[in-house]
Amino acid sequence: MTPVAPTLSYCVVNTNGREYLLACLAAIERTHPAGIEREILVLDNASTDGSAEAVRELGGEIRLIALERRTGKAENDSTLMREATGRYCLLLNEDSELRPGAAEALVEALDTDPKAAAATPQLLDSSGAPVACAWRFPGVGTALAGALFLHRWLTVQSKGPITRRVDWGQSSALLVRRQAAAEVGYMDPEFFVYYDECDFAKRLAKVGWNSLFVPAAEAIHHDQLSTDLAKGLPRIVEFHRNRDLYMRKHHRWAAGLAVRVLTSWSYAARALAATVLPHQPASVHWAHARQALSPGHGESLRERASSEA
Repeated sequence: MTPVAPTLSYCVVNTNGREYLLACLAAIERTHPAGIEREILVLDNASTDGSAEAVRELGGEIRLIALERRTGKAENDSTLMREATGRYCLLLNEDSELRPGAAEALVEALDTDPKAAAATPQLLDSSGAPVACAWRFPGVGTALAGALFLHRWLTVQSKGPITRRVDWGQSSALLVRRQAAAEVGYMDPEFFVYYDECDFAKRLAKVGWNSLFVPAAEAIHHDQLSTDLAKGLPRIVEFHRNRDLYMRKHHRWAAGLAVRVLTSWSYAARALAATVLPHQPASVHWAHARQALSPGHGESLRERASSEA
């Protein structure tokens, strides 16, 4: 007798985040809704902190994919979605923890809207405060909004108490309709990390799918990023390089140039303000300003991962 495919596939990507990963898996166990068939897949991205061994020790139903060579977030999420058998794939970073009712609300949202391919919950920081997690697609308009310091009002879409359509949502916790993901060829591995889910949502939108923000669902996304410029510079390089890749892929050359200039200006203005405001990382803002203008320069996360392989 052929086994019935689960409704929900939890798809967790982990890179050297053993304790976060164990907390993420524990949250899945605490919050999984009764009556929904599930499977749990964990992709360990060539970790060196014993993460894969910790998952093996948990045993049970978890299916572990342990990589020997580090690959990017888009490729990892695509691998998990291809391996999954559920109707829906709940993509999770290892540092994301679902709160009670989150999975159920996300599944209900996609069940209710047959043209919705993805749904993002309200993300919370480590203290439990809401953070922006859904936005308008990048372009000259959103870059201009950022340059005029209107980003929060004109670009951020994760607002309000009811489920709404948005352009794209962050993949730290993102429910995806597997059929729709397969239709567009999953995520583009050219995006090592950053803008991978944005490009994914853009390609889905081009063939008629939409994305949702579901505030009734909540997930904590722990902030692991450091303000230490020496540690964070490859991440800054990767961020701006992939934003530029997105612009080149979906817009004309002139629009990409305008976005680089406008984005650089917005970070430069922040850097100038940080010289007189307390507790502001001026050096980080300057690094963003330089990288936004010249995204091809510097060592990215992808290049660092290749050199450490």
